[in-house]
Amino acid sequence: MKLIPSLLLATAMSTALPAQPASPSVAFDALVYTGRDAVFSTPLPAGHFRNPILTGFFPDPSICRVGDDYYLVTSTFALFPGIPVFHSRDLVNWTQIGNVVHRQEQLDYKGLAATRGIFAPAITHHNGTFYLTCTMVGAGGNFLMTATNPAGPWSDPIWYDFEGIDPSLFFDDDGRAWMLNNGAPEGTPLYDGHRAIWIQEFDVATKKLIGPRTQLINGGVDITTKPVWIEGPHLYRRGEWYYLCCAEGGTSIHHSQVIYRGKSPTGPFTAWEKNPILTQRDLDSRAPNAITCTGHVDMEIGPDGNWWAVFLACRPYGGDFWTTGRETFLLPVTWTDDGWPSILPPGERVPLTLPAPVVKTPPAAPLPGAPALSGNFTWRDDFAGKELGLEWLRLR
Repeated sequence: MKLIPSLLLATAMSTALPAQPASPSVAFDALVYTGRDAVFSTPLPAGHFRNPILTGFFPDPSICRVGDDYYLVTSTFALFPGIPVFHSRDLVNWTQIGNVVHRQEQLDYKGLAATRGIFAPAITHHNGTFYLTCTMVGAGGNFLMTATNPAGPWSDPIWYDFEGIDPSLFFDDDGRAWMLNNGAPEGTPLYDGHRAIWIQEFDVATKKLIGPRTQLINGGVDITTKPVWIEGPHLYRRGEWYYLCCAEGGTSIHHSQVIYRGKSPTGPFTAWEKNPILTQRDLDSRAPNAITCTGHVDMEIGPDGNWWAVFLACRPYGGDFWTTGRETFLLPVTWTDDGWPSILPPGERVPLTLPAPVVKTPPAAPLPGAPALSGNFTWRDDFAGKELGLEWLRLR
């Protein structure tokens, strides 16, 4: 007997049967979720943490530090509310405290495909104000929102007309600020995926871009190899050097992170000869507990005084397939004697368990009822409140 696909069978039955009366509304008393991931079932050694630090749909992490507090945001594409804001004091245990996009009038999601919308938010803090730069793909382009409290409320967007995606802000010690982004290269692109990194001065008082736009990176580390999709730029200052950290290779299995440095925010920048500083593209993605698609790094100084990197990666269950989405991971940054940052040596896999940052003051216990964001946990929602919790998202 030939088997009929279930969708086809359902369609055939619906056309053969008489019309049925409309069903009554469906209501739920509670929802219960329980995780059973083998990776999280083994005992965790004292003083260690597990990767990923945010499991599931938490791509494109960006982080900033204010005193002893850390704040992290991730992409949400066409889902609302948008851009979750997380808080931590140890870089390992996080609690969601709000959303940047929390009012329908802030952004227009109408008609957006599920993979459009919010791309690569970047968060930073300067003189009591939080700045959030981002791209609304398919509905407006690049924008800035601000807040004095990262939990919100956040402002309406200020829009900018430069081409490209992945804007980020850098505040220098001299009081000047700079907007970076991925954009088309000068002239005609040489190949598919040929992009560039640009910078322009940002006037803090007016929140406007001023002065000339400067192309910092053309294509990637080595233009002769036709590198693709240089993006996600972040600028840092350490001593006399400015470090430009970017993703390269696209967001799939060839994803990587590369580093440049120069003596000025506007360059010129020189690529490190030992790039990339993070990738898993040369490793077998079918190996047990393999991690793939590593990239889109942001770095910050941790509570132990050392630099740490947050980045996105995937955990495939077979080949290039996964159901948990792009997740947020954490790794320490090692500085070479000649002043270059390295996240993971070539050929090494992303560890799932490693020593945690040392914290002088232990972080406060999670708020009662706050959902866990990593590990095997059970979450129950009785829908007792007047509004849905922060963990609920709606398409558009």
